[in-house]
Amino acid sequence: MKKLWLIFAQTTTAGLALWFLLTLLKPAWLPKQVAEVVTLTQAPPAATAPAGGASTSYREAVRHAMPSVVNIYTSKQIKRKAHPLLNDPLFRRFFGDRIDNGEGQRTASLGSGVIVSAQGYIVTNNHVVASADEIQVALSDGRSAEATVVGTDPETDLAVIKIGLDKLPAATFGQVEKLNVGDVVLAIGNPFGVGQTVTMGIVSALGRSNLGINNPAFENFIQTDAAINPGNSGGALVDTAGNLVGINSAIYSQTSGSVGIGFAIPASMVKNVMEQIIKDGAVTRGWIGVDTQDLTPELAASFNLRNADGVLISGVVRGGPAEKGGVKPGDVLVGVNDQPVADFSGMLNLIAAQPPGQEARIKVLRNGKAIEFKVKIGKRPRFEIPQQEEE
Repeated sequence: MKKLWLIFAQTTTAGLALWFLLTLLKPAWLPKQVAEVVTLTQAPPAATAPAGGASTSYREAVRHAMPSVVNIYTSKQIKRKAHPLLNDPLFRRFFGDRIDNGEGQRTASLGSGVIVSAQGYIVTNNHVVASADEIQVALSDGRSAEATVVGTDPETDLAVIKIGLDKLPAATFGQVEKLNVGDVVLAIGNPFGVGQTVTMGIVSALGRSNLGINNPAFENFIQTDAAINPGNSGGALVDTAGNLVGINSAIYSQTSGSVGIGFAIPASMVKNVMEQIIKDGAVTRGWIGVDTQDLTPELAASFNLRNADGVLISGVVRGGPAEKGGVKPGDVLVGVNDQPVADFSGMLNLIAAQPPGQEARIKVLRNGKAIEFKVKIGKRPRFEIPQQEEE
């Protein structure tokens, strides 16, 4: 037996030594690591319940969607400025360390999130996890785990975090393009920390923008009257089949409570941002370095334009991609890669979708004549959104 053990030990030692030499001298001979493949549930969503009200219960939708919604608990250290008297030796002689020394205290907050992949990826709002020192995730089945931040996108108020549990129920992404005003939707989250809660409402409006919640250029909210309260942020907005159509993000309220005006980020935008964060850790958007303003009928008339489609370039960044490409202030930008530009939001989305480093064809009107320039797309600078209060 002792002889067999000696042979096993010698074989193991020789094998480890050989592996070390291969790693050091010939790493190409070793098998390559396979990059993680993130699986998203994107099967054709089930048909939603008939609009005529044939179904009086949404329990199947809730049963389908609720397991993928999680509660998120965060904490962070808040530092306060110490009083100058604390630096006085005489003062400290009498009072010692009994008075707050400015180190601050820990604050806790809560929110919600949606499991989007069985590999542990969870989508939530950026403002739920921003600056958090600790993130704890609680699942509907009673399990909990500490989460790490994969990446954030302040411009859309989205973030991706990850936990290390198995057998995770991932949400199914719905067809947002088929969503209409008047459709029934359900909001699932953890309002006020009371526990997982479902509320019902309808789609009140689509394409809400210029609300001052995120970067106005990327605001495209679903408005709903399903009750959304503090703690619901990052939770799911689902259709009547339980498919994810949005991530609850904000409310309009003068009382900090729900008044029937809530906003959710469409699942199509969520999926696009989420996939970039999972792949690269951040969202990279194209940029050409121009200041613009929407055309009004009066401005269009002053430029002898037949309509107000396009954006007026009021300034260009010195040394930026647009200036290098030949674009000048006073030009009217009307197209990007043969795609028409109607307004500022449309222009920004077309530019942001272009990969940095590649050339784009920028069509402008100058002195009534159409001119096309080739502009090398740059990387859009990170746009920080002031932190908002937890919804």
